[in-house]
Amino acid sequence: MKEELQVAFIGNPNCGKTTLFNAYTGAKLKVANWPGVTVEKKEGAFKYHSHLFKLVDLPGIYSLTSYTLEEKLSREYILDDTVDVIVDVADASCLERNLFLTLQLIELGKPVILALNMMDIVKERGMEIDLHRLPEMLGIPVIPVSARKKTGLDILMHAVAHHQVKHMDSNLEHHHDGNVSNHKHSHHLEYAVVYSDEIEDKIDEIIDRLYMHDPDLKNPRWYAIKILEQDPEICEQFQIDFSDVVPRSYETDIINQKYDFIEEIIDEVLVNKEEKAAKTEKIDHYLTHRVLGLPIFLGIMALVFFLTFTIGDWLKGYFEVGITGISDGVLALLQHLHANDMVISLVVDGIISGVGGILTFLPNIFILFLALAFLEDSGYMSRVAYIMDGIMGKIGLSGRAFIPMLLGFGCSVPAVMATRALEDSNDRRKTILVTPFMSCSARLPVYVLFSDMFFGNYAVIAAFSMYVIGLVIAILIAFIMTKLQKKSETHSLLIELPEYKTPNLHTIVIYVWDKIKDYLTKAGTTIFVASIIIWFILNVGPHGIVTDITESFGAGIGKFLVPILVPTGLGLWQIALALISGLAAKEVVVSSIGVLFGIGNIASTNGRSALLEVLSNADFTAVNAYSMMIFVLLYTPCVATIATIKREMKSVRWTVFAIVFQVAVAWLVSTLFFQIAQILM
Repeated sequence: MKEELQVAFIGNPNCGKTTLFNAYTGAKLKVANWPGVTVEKKEGAFKYHSHLFKLVDLPGIYSLTSYTLEEKLSREYILDDTVDVIVDVADASCLERNLFLTLQLIELGKPVILALNMMDIVKERGMEIDLHRLPEMLGIPVIPVSARKKTGLDILMHAVAHHQVKHMDSNLEHHHDGNVSNHKHSHHLEYAVVYSDEIEDKIDEIIDRLYMHDPDLKNPRWYAIKILEQDPEICEQFQIDFSDVVPRSYETDIINQKYDFIEEIIDEVLVNKEEKAAKTEKIDHYLTHRVLGLPIFLGIMALVFFLTFTIGDWLKGYFEVGITGISDGVLALLQHLHANDMVISLVVDGIISGVGGILTFLPNIFILFLALAFLEDSGYMSRVAYIMDGIMGKIGLSGRAFIPMLLGFGCSVPAVMATRALEDSNDRRKTILVTPFMSCSARLPVYVLFSDMFFGNYAVIAAFSMYVIGLVIAILIAFIMTKLQKKSETHSLLIELPEYKTPNLHTIVIYVWDKIKDYLTKAGTTIFVASIIIWFILNVGPHGIVTDITESFGAGIGKFLVPILVPTGLGLWQIALALISGLAAKEVVVSSIGVLFGIGNIASTNGRSALLEVLSNADFTAVNAYSMMIFVLLYTPCVATIATIKREMKSVRWTVFAIVFQVAVAWLVSTLFFQIAQILM
């Protein structure tokens, strides 16, 4: 018995697999309640008694059929000889949906243990699962666990340690219709899934030929099933003519018969099946309604932004006082130490003004992500993808493409990575191109600043409209690209709609802290460095240190860009330079504006009043402010996103095209808005 075990965690999206992985390894991976979150395998290790377990968290998938990158990655990994035990994590509250992957894993012929997660939810809903009958029918150990409450974890690892060399139990007990007496073997005693006589006879024949080709082949039954399904990778691997045995693909037949067996399992092991989804179906009648679904989604998001502004702005007042106190204290200390005026300016006007201005928006960011975490963990965000499926199909994209777009509301980096779940390369390219138009959280400080200054009681509406505009522009561009490609084929979205559940406090804390930590890290690194650079180019010119900011390098760069930005209503060199700084991180736009206009703690009431006065004197009105918000929404994302696009597409040329394209879209839309608004007003 091996003392070091390689254990693969695999399961459907939303099954709690990553939460279970976190419970063992302590890793703080992203946990969300929609598909497509884990797009790469994650690794961790821990000791259990005398065993060292090396755990691998694979992407959430629905099957082992190699259609998507996630499925291909998972299948290749678990077929490797290094994997000792497969832990199939299934959502016990949605058992019927999860068992298809379980049956495929069992057919691999490797040790498989079924971890029934979310058993606490099963009990909450008055459901019961016969944990004696289920392993009898599957022939593998079945361990009930709750990743959220960390129950059943020791028993699961105990099962892993003791079943590492046991592929199937010998006490298979299930029933199938049909006569199997003509088979060469008693398949019901050997395999969990037994197909019709026709398919079983073909499997036997293919196995005989495979053994003639490779006598040492492990688990020929799985390969035989894949050959019957005409799996291109497996057929290419063997290069044997099976045309007389496999005149067509039997994939549909095999899938249907698997689901017949799943129905048999559910009928025997699941108690109160009829009542389990009643509440979810009642809620979904409204939330996923063909007509009402989208308005309800927009209404929910509007409420999220109302809370973000009202509660966030109330909390922000305390941060403003704190930042102002720190700035005044540091200024007094440096003056007391008789520090050089340039040093004082760098620390107070550059670093504290830049970084402090961003930290002031932390309450707004916190409220936004807290609300999104509740929506994700409750199961609602999967419904949004389902609602958008029809719209996505009409613009020529897979419904699955909306999943990375949803992720883009948080951060564009994981959103771009999530496009790996798309099967079609053209779909993936289009989705990567338009996903950055989804308004990521980094843009929120810009919206808060300008909407508070220029739109008063309508600030929430102005900020929320940016999210709607980004979504509309993304859909419109995808539609135009599809028409140019003359692509008519569309793909329906296959997505699991998880049962609604009470959001888990631990999961929400991890999610929100992860986002806040990223925000603080940016403030301490990227924004810190950017603030210093902005201060430097504003205080140094061609002839050295300058006292007049208009003679600095920064002013020169900004003035060079002014003619290009005049049609958009952004014809101030300070604005142009702030937009350039935003390529480092969109939050930097706010801190740069504070430094460029010489305003300390720009997010405070006094800071906003001072900035409003300066901008008003430069004829910068609410129309200009809205155009500014549109430009920030649509122009090139941060360097981290650009690097991710380059890595995912493996093309410098295409990445450059994406950068230029996004800037062009931002300029065009901002210009159209500003010019039309000028005419109408």
